[in-house]
Amino acid sequence: MATITKDMTIAQAIAVDQNIIPVLFEIGMHCLGCPSAQAETLEEAAMVHGLDPDDFMDRIAAQIGE
Repeated sequence: MATITKDMTIAQAIAVDQNIIPVLFEIGMHCLGCPSAQAETLEEAAMVHGLDPDDFMDRIAAQIGE
């Protein structure tokens, strides 16, 4: 299984493991099919939503069991 990294776009990360969707919804990322999801990295999305990117990645890893 591929690893999800903070330099992946939201769309790429979802393609790797759809189980991250609940984490994205929890922080207010509801437009997973919008243009931003195609271009914005997980790191950028975390910062836009006021989260520390490393903490956000820890939440994703916990959700998908990494």
